Amino acid sequence: MTCDLREKILQYNGRVPRYTSYPAAPHFQIDENRTGGHWVKTMPEGTDLSLYIHIPFCQKMCWYCGCHTKITRRYAPIEDYVHLVVREIDLLAAALPGDHRIKQIHFGGGSPGLVRATDFALIMDRIRSHFSVADSAEIAIEIDPRNISEGRVATYAKHGVNRISLGVQDFNNKTLKAVNREQPFHLTYEGLKLIRGYGIKRINMDVLYGLPHQNVETVLATLEKVLLLNPDRVAFFGYAHVPWMKKHMRMIDEGTLPKEDLRFDIFHAGTAFLNKAGYKTIGIDHFAKGDDPLYQSLQNGTLRRNFQGYTTDQTPALIGIGASAIGQTKNGFIQNHPDLPLYKQAILAEDLPIKKICPIGRDDEIRARIIENLMCYFTVNLNEICHNFGLDLSDFSRELDALKPYQTLGFVTCDSNVITIHPDAILMVRTICSIFDRYFQPQNNADAPRHARAI
Repeated sequence: MTCDLREKILQYNGRVPRYTSYPAAPHFQIDENRTGGHWVKTMPEGTDLSLYIHIPFCQKMCWYCGCHTKITRRYAPIEDYVHLVVREIDLLAAALPGDHRIKQIHFGGGSPGLVRATDFALIMDRIRSHFSVADSAEIAIEIDPRNISEGRVATYAKHGVNRISLGVQDFNNKTLKAVNREQPFHLTYEGLKLIRGYGIKRINMDVLYGLPHQNVETVLATLEKVLLLNPDRVAFFGYAHVPWMKKHMRMIDEGTLPKEDLRFDIFHAGTAFLNKAGYKTIGIDHFAKGDDPLYQSLQNGTLRRNFQGYTTDQTPALIGIGASAIGQTKNGFIQNHPDLPLYKQAILAEDLPIKKICPIGRDDEIRARIIENLMCYFTVNLNEICHNFGLDLSDFSRELDALKPYQTLGFVTCDSNVITIHPDAILMVRTICSIFDRYFQPQNNADAPRHARAI
């Protein structure tokens, strides 16, 4: 990469959505008319489903965390919550018309690994009592290495878990201490040995860059240790510092955070390191071995992007279960109450605990297709989009004009209406996507930011 291109990219490092959905979550609306429940109840019979189950509890707050979670040192609130989740599964099964097959189940958080073995079994048994779970279904859970126990791992294996995502973040003690997450390497090493000993072979590891005291050398040292553990996938995420949204992030000394030019260099050094080790780049922050289904989906054109990141999930509907969980039907996005008392109140009243929705119209569907193509493949063929949706290229004249400055900068090409991000400018993909986002308003007011920066 030329120094000139690097400096241009850094100059255009604006605040833009992450595009794990389109429209983005800030545009969801309060569901005043119970529309989300109607979408669930009118879902076509036999629709294949994916389930996302949110566990919003941790024993200790990691100061970088952007998730919806609550701190508890007692197990009683988690146990009570599990029973609410089970009741929500009952409500969903009663609301959904006919039979539905489950193709993916993903437990996220918070710290799903805090759920005791008996309670995890209770959730899985209740899912299987209502739904047919495909033999080939991916059943995944996000795990904090500090929560691993043999009883939990044995239960995961017994109930079909076949992918585990380990939250590594960093192996540098100084960095971990600065974000309130002291986690020695041996915990991850021993935990992974236990997991593989029970036959769970598909392993993902999450690493964050942009944390306190990080530089190129410390992050590469972490990635070296990650490779010693030989995961199938590595998620190499950029930390989004948004203290106006997550107040605990104010505990981080901002003077210790890498500046954007260093973040840029860390990203490219980490990417080169992982590529050299045989991991293929998937989108902007995932890496996978050549035989991994995620890379195969990239190769065959079936890669998708949702709130869990890049995914192989091809189901037409995702159902979110638990407080704050987000799902998607053909009609639009559905989000549960993030507030635990309100979530509980709805469940006890035998109502689906939906707080927000976001209807998806035809224009949204078209723009979502463009944005997902750019986020997954760094290219989109507007001729194909126009053909598939019965449009004319003139319908994108505003967007094509808005692309011209980025073409001049060398970030993107537009050859015969095929838009392609330059390989050295992939961190600008969210900025390019924002051109096609009819809801997006550039944020020039630094006092009221909503989105994280692109780099």
